Amino acid sequence: MNTLATYNIKGGVGKTATAVNLAWLAARDGRRTLLWDLDPQGAASYVLRVRPHVKGGGKALIRGRRSLDQAVKQTEFDGLDLVPADFTYRNLDLVLDEEKKPTQRIARLLASLADDYDVAVLDSPPGISLVSENVVNAAGTLLVPLIPTTLSVRTLDQLTEFVAGLDRPPTLFPFFTMVDGRKRHHREVIEDLRARRDDLATTVIPARSLVEQMAVHRAPLPTFSPRSQVTLSYEELWAEVNDRSGQDRPRRRSRTARAQGAQASSS
Repeated sequence: MNTLATYNIKGGVGKTATAVNLAWLAARDGRRTLLWDLDPQGAASYVLRVRPHVKGGGKALIRGRRSLDQAVKQTEFDGLDLVPADFTYRNLDLVLDEEKKPTQRIARLLASLADDYDVAVLDSPPGISLVSENVVNAAGTLLVPLIPTTLSVRTLDQLTEFVAGLDRPPTLFPFFTMVDGRKRHHREVIEDLRARRDDLATTVIPARSLVEQMAVHRAPLPTFSPRSQVTLSYEELWAEVNDRSGQDRPRRRSRTARAQGAQASSS
């Protein structure tokens, strides 16, 4: 299972929009896809029309009283399943701190579903915490959305330094979001970072109000605005993710779709 995570120390940089849209694109390409909404605010769960609730809360998952499989919910989109947010996730750091190997718990939970999914996407909350350390340790690729500002780029430098100290560091894949090409500062920040790093994505996600409308339509961008520039940009970003990871594009149904087919055959 290829595990991707959207993460940045800063909030409001487009993590959830990226997680939802890339997860939908993965499912569209025939990959059995699981999105885990780890943010207690539950924005991804809201957009995908799934109630942000896990029976027993985050504590039940972390302590093994409830399996991750039991928390999975089917979305309205074929091939895309969701582990929804839960407001108790706000206390997840405290629960993790009481566990052995507290930075590996999310990776272990995901490992139990490795045979059921081709792609897992983690939508992580901002900040530096035990939850974020779990996300970094669980991900094979860490997608890092950046607003083209000096302070946003500074958080990437901090993250790079932290990841370099891990035994098995994920691949960092930074990319710019909310880009306004008319702003000279945006252009300069992008050009400067491209000169300093060779892992920066070629694709940039433009600043468009359509991204905010995901919460209005409660759906991924490609479903209600398939030909918009911002949708095409997410498709280009997804293509870059695939190219860098070297993954093929299997055409297999999701676990929930297969279950539905089995029920239909037996009825």
